[in-house]
Amino acid sequence: MKKILVVVDMQNDFIEGSLGTQEAQDIVERAAAAIEGFEGSIYVTMDTHQSNYLETAEGKKLPVVHCVRDTEGWLLNKTILTALSEKEYTTIEKGTFGSTRLAEEIRKEGGQEELEIECFGLCTDICVVSNVLLLKANFPEAKIMVRADCCAGVTPETHEAALQTMKMCQIEMC
Repeated sequence: MKKILVVVDMQNDFIEGSLGTQEAQDIVERAAAAIEGFEGSIYVTMDTHQSNYLETAEGKKLPVVHCVRDTEGWLLNKTILTALSEKEYTTIEKGTFGSTRLAEEIRKEGGQEELEIECFGLCTDICVVSNVLLLKANFPEAKIMVRADCCAGVTPETHEAALQTMKMCQIEMC
């Protein structure tokens, strides 16, 4: 069985920056410990926007500049980066909530093997749920799990709603 960890958007702007929350700050240490204890392939997604973000479809609906390439807010959180420093991992930059490239890269690596995919990160109710459901669509027979204690949403209520949505789509919580 091929074990894969997907760390979603653990970037400064989602933790302490323009879209940061206390809940996001509260999961950093647990997320770092989960990375350190994981044995398998690791994929790290990074929300990546350009300086024209406010002109994009997303920027018009969420007019808060965030994760602009090469800014401090775009970078991975230092605690997460330290946890990753002893690991080999693949970075997937994405300009939208879910990444089709993530599934393509996992498919290349996993081939025909049975997959166990564990996911966590930010924000549960936007990018985590989007990526998890894309993975479920691409790997319907894989065991896909979300570490709820290493996720945070825009609000506690929308975090819980996203967890319930994923449960309804046969995603396991661990």
